[in-house]
Amino acid sequence: MDFSFTEEQTMLRDTVASYLADHYDFDKRRAAIKSAAGWRPEVWKAFAEELGILGASFPEEMGGLGGGATENMVLMEEFGKALVVEPYLPTVVIGGGFLKHANPPGAAELIGKIIAGDAIIAFAYAEPQGRYNLANLVTVARKDGEGYVINGHKAVVIGAPWATHLIVTARTGGGQRDRDGISVFLVDKSAPGVVTRDYPTVDGRRASEVFFENVRVGPEALIGPDGAALPLIEQVVDEAIAATCAEACGVLRKAHESTLEYTKQRKQFGVPIASFQVLQHRMVDMFIHVEQAVSMTYMAHIKLSEPAAERAKSLSAAKVQIGRACRFVGQNAIQLHGGMGMTDEMAVGHYFKRATIIEGEFGSVDHHLKRYETLSLDAAV
Repeated sequence: MDFSFTEEQTMLRDTVASYLADHYDFDKRRAAIKSAAGWRPEVWKAFAEELGILGASFPEEMGGLGGGATENMVLMEEFGKALVVEPYLPTVVIGGGFLKHANPPGAAELIGKIIAGDAIIAFAYAEPQGRYNLANLVTVARKDGEGYVINGHKAVVIGAPWATHLIVTARTGGGQRDRDGISVFLVDKSAPGVVTRDYPTVDGRRASEVFFENVRVGPEALIGPDGAALPLIEQVVDEAIAATCAEACGVLRKAHESTLEYTKQRKQFGVPIASFQVLQHRMVDMFIHVEQAVSMTYMAHIKLSEPAAERAKSLSAAKVQIGRACRFVGQNAIQLHGGMGMTDEMAVGHYFKRATIIEGEFGSVDHHLKRYETLSLDAAV
């Protein structure tokens, strides 16, 4: 498969990689995630003002640089290499995805704020009972005059502690697991009735449990069609899966590289352990998993423009490969480093934690195997 990057995309990669190398080394990241804030707002501002990358994937008519999913892929892979915790995925990929595809009232203004670094979005979609089923919702948006009243609980909302806005999925009709009756709303996080409980995640990010207690929103808060928004949600989540796969490629590549370097330095019986044939085989297996993950990620991005069923099938295939690679590369990286690999002072432990979370993010291996099987059988009928 030939996936060649344009000159502009290569420059984008080089620019971001250079900035992260200078301003986002492991020690600075470690200090940031241990701070009260959990991130560095000045880095987010630099993404917007100094590098201009928050607009890379938006169309020019919306104030962006005219890119798309490939630009997100390039950026997310570099973010994975540096373990960036700033909320690019929920804000630009997911929030920007809803705004671009649905183009609700005020979308252009909010996109402008995203590009300028003034708006941060968190995606409140997961619920305690929902597992990975996007349609399994008990959060309800009840019609009230021209607007709606939202009640419910969203779990593990990544980036919510830093967010200015929440994109919320809620049921406006139908039963708990029906595909029909689902709507999406843009809610100001400071709106009366929005209650959050913030906490750090195991991979260094921040998340919130978000509770909606009679939160009133106007008709302009509705994103997409009332009661028929599930296809839009599935499209945006597939784009988020693709971006997460790209991040995983960066994480896995760094985990493999750091492990290879360590085995060249660590000596046993007077020689580097990298000289042991059995460990050489292990390192080659890790490398193969990384390269397969990269190839599947590239293919998934190519398929994003395909019809919904073909797109979803490709994204599930990629997520299965990524999930397996995260487990194999992550666990072997720790094993080859020994017990100290899981200490907070060692970078490889942080890569392992992020890889472990990615394995189950937006669906586990088993979930996507089942989705791939279902889509394949439906296509064969």
